[in-house]
Amino acid sequence: MEVEPVVLNPLGSWCQRARFSEGTVILELASINPTAVCPTCELSSCRIHSRYTRTLDDLPWMGTSVRTKLKVRRFFCDTPACPKRTFAESFPQMAPAHARKTVRLTKALCWIGLALGGEAGSRLAGRLAMPVSGDTLLRLVRRVPPQTLPVVTVLGVDDWAWHKGLRYGTILCDLERHRPVDLLPERSAEDLSNWLMAHPDVRFIARDRGGCYAQGARAGAPQATQGG
Repeated sequence: MEVEPVVLNPLGSWCQRARFSEGTVILELASINPTAVCPTCELSSCRIHSRYTRTLDDLPWMGTSVRTKLKVRRFFCDTPACPKRTFAESFPQMAPAHARKTVRLTKALCWIGLALGGEAGSRLAGRLAMPVSGDTLLRLVRRVPPQTLPVVTVLGVDDWAWHKGLRYGTILCDLERHRPVDLLPERSAEDLSNWLMAHPDVRFIARDRGGCYAQGARAGAPQATQGG
């Protein structure tokens, strides 16, 4: 199956060919821009040095996996003072340099990983024609920049098991927004006290009945009302 060439805006790419191969839609793309900008000196060049092909996985179409073959041109940089002699044209809206997945596919996989984690997320992504390993999902999740958390005034405190019966940590939740805000590596009064002193806006603490949590809450947030 093939289609006529079409311009894919705003990516500045020309779809030269689309074909179906081994259960995957293959799109062959090339840039329509006559020049490219050097990333070092930020000046344009129109002299082409060479070409190569990047392979990018993309969002599925009609339940079918999509793979993009992107033809990339390498240009000469004609600025005498620039240390780069050649550079490759970039497609930041489509995929960053050296990436093997498009930006929009990476975002979709991040959402799946954040919602389900590694192995469960991998199973769902496979059913959605976005095959990915659980380890890759977790790597993508770890790259997500941390969000600025709102002020926590009602805090929930409980333990969680690194290894049941042997080692426990502490989970802290914002009970107004029903979301976890932090994980502490130990189940100790000192850890909880230090966290509360760094977050002086806490006014109410719903905690496990453990004595260490009561002690940590009194030391770190004497202004807060406790409930077990």
